[in-house]
Amino acid sequence: MDQAQVIKREREDWTRLYHKTLKGIETMIDIQRMAKNIKRLAEETNTILIEIEGTVLVTSISNRVINATNIM
Repeated sequence: MDQAQVIKREREDWTRLYHKTLKGIETMIDIQRMAKNIKRLAEETNTILIEIEGTVLVTSISNRVINATNIM
């Protein structure tokens, strides 16, 4: 009887360890997914900032041309 109890306890320990390991793997997958999403958002933000910089540059050039025209 004691042998059966020991085997059952070992099996429960392995089952617990298996589920704990699976939870750890799921957590790592979730973190990788979040990191991938953050990278994608950073790339999109960088693209938007480049577009804004271009718009500001064009506006600045236009403003200088208008100011030069008004001065003359």
